[in-house]
Amino acid sequence: MRLRKQNLGDRNLIGARVESARKKKGMKQKELLAQLQVNGVDMNASGLSKLEGQIRYVTDIELVALADILETSVDSLLGRE
Repeated sequence: MRLRKQNLGDRNLIGARVESARKKKGMKQKELLAQLQVNGVDMNASGLSKLEGQIRYVTDIELVALADILETSVDSLLGRE
């Protein structure tokens, strides 16, 4: 497992929560990317890494798909629960 070289960014609120939820489910980034593809969200490994590092903006469509795949709520990913 590689450690993050950069500090978390400030371009989204959900990155660290997505990473935590993904790891809690025992899911690798590659598996999450495959599920995103199945749900119609086109994202590459670099995009997901940047999303989790909070250095990339997140679209509303991506947010909903991530919540569904990770079996959590949008509010939870936004830190509102």
